[in-house]
Amino acid sequence: MGARSTWIAVAVAAIAVVAVLAIVAAMWATIGDVDISAGGWVALVLGMLVTLALGVGLMALMFISNRRGYDDPAGDQR
Repeated sequence: MGARSTWIAVAVAAIAVVAVLAIVAAMWATIGDVDISAGGWVALVLGMLVTLALGVGLMALMFISNRRGYDDPAGDQR
């Protein structure tokens, strides 16, 4: 039963991804040819770098917290 439900979940997720990609492709095609100014490119790159740095920083904090035992239940000291 578990393997079957896993395959159903994977199939539903794959169909959802394909549907979202189809919608995004259709919307992208309707936008047309748009020029981005130099300031727009700077903002785009800075936004991506800040987002990437935030993601890496939060993941690092999560791993540090887990390795040092901060995520262990209270009162479980040996």
